[in-house]
Amino acid sequence: MTFDTIVVVDWSAGQRGPRNPSKDAIWLGVARAGVAQEPVYCRTRQTAEVHLEGLIDSERDAGRRMLLTFDFPFGYPRGFARHVTGKSDPFALWDWIATRIEDAPDGKNNRFEVAEEINATFDGLGPFWGKPNEQDWPGIPYRKKGIAYDAIPERRACDMAAQASSSCFQLFFPPTVGGQILMGLPMLARLRRRPGVSVWPFEPVQDAPIVLAEIWPGLIEPAVSTRLSELGDCAIRDREQVRLLSLALARLPSEKLSQMMDGLPREAAEEAWIIGACHKELLTELASIETLTPPRLKNDCFAMPQGVDWVPVDTALARLCAALHPITGTERIDTAAAAGRVLAQAATAQRSNPPAANSAVDGYGFAHAATGAGPQSLPLVPGRAAAGQPFDGVVPAGPRCAS
Repeated sequence: MTFDTIVVVDWSAGQRGPRNPSKDAIWLGVARAGVAQEPVYCRTRQTAEVHLEGLIDSERDAGRRMLLTFDFPFGYPRGFARHVTGKSDPFALWDWIATRIEDAPDGKNNRFEVAEEINATFDGLGPFWGKPNEQDWPGIPYRKKGIAYDAIPERRACDMAAQASSSCFQLFFPPTVGGQILMGLPMLARLRRRPGVSVWPFEPVQDAPIVLAEIWPGLIEPAVSTRLSELGDCAIRDREQVRLLSLALARLPSEKLSQMMDGLPREAAEEAWIIGACHKELLTELASIETLTPPRLKNDCFAMPQGVDWVPVDTALARLCAALHPITGTERIDTAAAAGRVLAQAATAQRSNPPAANSAVDGYGFAHAATGAGPQSLPLVPGRAAAGQPFDGVVPAGPRCAS
């Protein structure tokens, strides 16, 4: 199975994100023709949905096939859809939730009220649990203790296969995806109605121009952790997750991706499935490959392009001296009276000004002894060292540099 464009969406059930890109918001990672694009930051779910609608239409109209993936479950454990809607059809559950979820532009929503309504249809506690405080939404237990998942399993088959740590029914306390599902399925219900869109694994997708599917960034956690350690404090986890996972999926051989999307257990027809649920090592390896190798550093900040050379200093001076001749005599006068005169010989400064070590051009300083063989990644230490104004701080040991 082949796709021209891979998109990974890190969804959020929270309120509107800050103006500047930040964590715990909505991020879109895009890899087109195997090359990662700049991740897209969306402050609200409405903004993200509009962006995704435009992306679906533009990729389809351009004749590019797109795999559009999301980091929340597309379905609940077996039996849940029938209990809520009377049908085992997951799309019926999507529509049922979509008619009840209210989502304001500032991010305020009624997901806890909807979960409370669902809990009321079950005997005993749950299945939804977890909330910001113990007083509100009395129909939702604050903790999971006492909930018996006998009528409905707590976890899906793909959650067990991928060793995912969070339950579909957990609405609060990290790690949680319960809120993301309730705020994400209504959006999926609208997207699937756009021309050319099919949903895996609920519908045939072999010839679909646009395929919606479920993924889990936890599958490539080792690669993400390594990348975050390289970038340092300035890194945003969500941004790196979507970028690396979109690259990993784009680098999958088509036959391997087909293998991951075919031959699923029967539970997937109702519960959905995570692409690559049983292939953590492979996806982590593909996410760890660096596609860009930085050029080798040269000990010459004035290096010319290949094939172009500077005129050697001695040669240039010889040419100048040969072309010049004095037009008047010389005399020694006070500096204060030298305005308009031309120096007859080089002036030598008695001391450096500013009286401190500095570079001739803008650049970066780093401890060469801290580097090793091969390409190096040197996360920046915030700060500035200007002429006469040294860096006011300490560059920590290791492969880091100060600008």
